[in-house]
Amino acid sequence: MKKKIFLLTVLFYCIYVSAQKHIYLDEPKLTDTEIQNMTPTMKADAPAEVLYQSYSYRIERNGYMYSDVISRIKIYDKDKASNYLDVAIPLYVSPKGDFEKLVKLKAYTYNFENGKIKEAKVEKDSKFKSKEDKNYNIVKFAFPEVKNGSVVEYHYTIETPFISSVPRVIIEQAIPVKYIEYCFETPKILGYTINYKGPISPTFKERENRDIYNGDSYTYRFAYVNVPAYKEEKFVHNNDNYKTSIRAEINSSTTGGKLNKYTVTWNDVRKKLYDEKDFGDQLKIMSYVKNILPENVKSISDDVERASAILKFVQDNYKWNNESDVLTDKGVKNLISTKIGNSAEINLLMIMLMKDTGIKANPVVLSTVKRGLLLPNSPSLSKLNYVIAGVENDHKIYLFDGTSRYSSKNIIPPRALNYTGFLMTDKDAKQLNIVFPDHSETDLEIDAKLNENGTFTGRFSTIDKKLFAMISRESYENNKDDYQKQYKEKYAFPFKNIKSGPTENGSFATSFEFDADTFVDAIGNKFVFNPLLFLYSKNHEFNQEEARKAPIEFLSAYDKIKKVTITLPEGYTFENVPKSKKFKTQDNSISYSYNVMQEGNKLTVEAITTVDDSVFPKEYYPVFKQIFDNITKLEAQVVTAIKK
Repeated sequence: MKKKIFLLTVLFYCIYVSAQKHIYLDEPKLTDTEIQNMTPTMKADAPAEVLYQSYSYRIERNGYMYSDVISRIKIYDKDKASNYLDVAIPLYVSPKGDFEKLVKLKAYTYNFENGKIKEAKVEKDSKFKSKEDKNYNIVKFAFPEVKNGSVVEYHYTIETPFISSVPRVIIEQAIPVKYIEYCFETPKILGYTINYKGPISPTFKERENRDIYNGDSYTYRFAYVNVPAYKEEKFVHNNDNYKTSIRAEINSSTTGGKLNKYTVTWNDVRKKLYDEKDFGDQLKIMSYVKNILPENVKSISDDVERASAILKFVQDNYKWNNESDVLTDKGVKNLISTKIGNSAEINLLMIMLMKDTGIKANPVVLSTVKRGLLLPNSPSLSKLNYVIAGVENDHKIYLFDGTSRYSSKNIIPPRALNYTGFLMTDKDAKQLNIVFPDHSETDLEIDAKLNENGTFTGRFSTIDKKLFAMISRESYENNKDDYQKQYKEKYAFPFKNIKSGPTENGSFATSFEFDADTFVDAIGNKFVFNPLLFLYSKNHEFNQEEARKAPIEFLSAYDKIKKVTITLPEGYTFENVPKSKKFKTQDNSISYSYNVMQEGNKLTVEAITTVDDSVFPKEYYPVFKQIFDNITKLEAQVVTAIKK
């Protein structure tokens, strides 16, 4: 990964706010005008608008934090605003048995009828609990009597013993926000870092010393007015990473006049992990892994090759339960017995097996893509939710992940490719770039014959290599029918004998045969067609008109190769054959070649696109748009086949 990756960290910083005149809203009264209004006030086509939202977190002397949330949303088009009509409130349950509790919930739908506001309350029997994850109870409800013009509103309070990490509040949302407020109140004996990130500055802000809850406290308040809707962008792993947000995380406490520091550095995080019975204590019990590995694995002399063989052993004998965590749930011993476990259990076992054979292997902890970016300058234990293996050999570090059956050395699942991780040895914490270090490749090939009746018959194949191969194989093994269905949806012409599967060299291939009449225009005794056939697309995905907000992110640097060979029937020849052409950016980060080769009645066109990095700054977006505009124009050229 090039130095461009470090540009991503520029957005993230910690602010210290100064006292300012108090100018915040108490919960405003809903007005007749707001209910009767049927026209969005901030964005003409918005299906809904946030009229008022408040997120207030207070830590009281009883050791609990209380989260008070209020949301009032105006609905303009209920069919397009369905995401705001069903609410789910997650309540965390720790493995140790501590839990969050919903202590208050009120929800209403407001409509204007017969000259006045009519409210419809969400009744108790409309609320229900579900347990969709072992760590969360979910309270759900749906608003009643919603129609265009309704206002939906809820108030709830959560009591939680988990005060170390306050929930992150995202300020920018998919719909416009007229007013949103964040408030955090804590006794002075607790020190918190207020992590603020994103491009939008608060309209009002303050830090205030107050005498509340029978003691000195700090209050942090931020308010935002008229926040535009955030339009999510393509080629972004997680759009939430680039939205304005606020999060408070504990860094210290004072007891008996003594200052206690928490996770001030990543080395502090390392120490806490190694003190955890569900992490460090697991790694200490090496007796668990004695006599597990077969001799043919232990006898491999090269450390990296032996590490790869141990990865394969874990993949063949243990199964991931799809739960991501940096800590074990039931422990490595249980995994060995049951053959199934979470990500920590799978990969800590693999690390222990590697250590047992003399390999210098250690945990690499990180945050998954779905969880959000891990900030190097903001050490956090609560942000971590994944662990993989790092093998040090000959001044290099190789990454291994046993949760995927098809991963290999440095080819780890996309969920873990989230820029930053920390190699946690028993002595120090070392920051790593967690990115795919190589080019992946997709080869698309057609071998076709033009028939005298204007139809094409032929064979198509696609081969994915390296990271792309692992992704395709996982998708195929997860649901073979759905995997092959994507080709039927993408290519709207008849084909048969579709086959998919791994190749001997580790790539993943799909092929089919086709007989179609949709690619040719017949004009007299001439046939006119695009020589790329169905590999040509008149549109590309770099079509964003608004200014780019996020970097351009790919899973991997890549090469995409399209190769089409067309054979004409006897007595036909080609006319208007396109010429070969190449172009690239000045820094060679994006290149393209269109190569045309003719031999008698056979024509071969090969189009190669190369992107040499997995992430580019947002300023590169116009370059991508221009390059792909030119590619689309060049690939639109047609040829003529004429009967002699």
